[in-house]
Amino acid sequence: MAKAAAKVGQVATAVAASAVLVAGQAQAASLTFKEQQGLTYMQIKGTGLANTCPLLDDASDKVDVPAGEYQIEKFCLEPTGIEVREEAGGDFTPTKLMTRLTYTLDEISGKFKVGGGNSVAFQEEDGIDYAATTVQLPGGERVPFLFSVKDLNASGNLESFTGDFNVPSYRGSSFLDPKGRGGSTGYETASGIIAADQDALETENIKSTAVLKGNIVLNTAKVNNETGEIAGVFESVQPSDTDLGSKAPKDVKISGIWYGRLTK
Repeated sequence: MAKAAAKVGQVATAVAASAVLVAGQAQAASLTFKEQQGLTYMQIKGTGLANTCPLLDDASDKVDVPAGEYQIEKFCLEPTGIEVREEAGGDFTPTKLMTRLTYTLDEISGKFKVGGGNSVAFQEEDGIDYAATTVQLPGGERVPFLFSVKDLNASGNLESFTGDFNVPSYRGSSFLDPKGRGGSTGYETASGIIAADQDALETENIKSTAVLKGNIVLNTAKVNNETGEIAGVFESVQPSDTDLGSKAPKDVKISGIWYGRLTK
């Protein structure tokens, strides 16, 4: 009973801490990886804990990992702030999250090589590496984007490494717009306005699912060489949705925490 009560208390604490972005800012989960693994499905269901990364508290602030080739597993990225640049060259504006607690990337794996002098080469391979997310600007405009680290290829040193990743199209080629136009199916032009200047409607008629690029910087804050756990903070900049090529994407800046486990 005491253990069950303690677990319930842990869940309640974590849920209170994960008022994630809905109030404007996210907070890290107050549960470690071991504590999370000790909870049942029913204890996690509906609490928002599945949308949080583990907390690494029993670790050294000295960022050092023995050289070698590792596999990184359970790699997780939890946004704590999302800003949007409304106009090219302008400043980033804080936003309000409109998506429910489904935007954290998790269960990502890949190759993680540590060389001499703590140099790092990280290649993402698999996992939940993108998530559809929508935020709202102060003026009311909503900005959908696909939060992604797909095919991330990063390098640098263990304290700070950076790289580019792919941002897939927010919608697939079979998606039909209100006029029935799509990339791989549907009408080629808007039915009923054939006589219109189709050149002016080219971006609306010709749908694009082109893959765009983003960039991320990952800073390492703590390492536990006994358990292989590693954690830190990140900041990425990526494009928003283009509505299948009909509008220019906005720059979205996402900052937050990350966590992973290194195994050989």
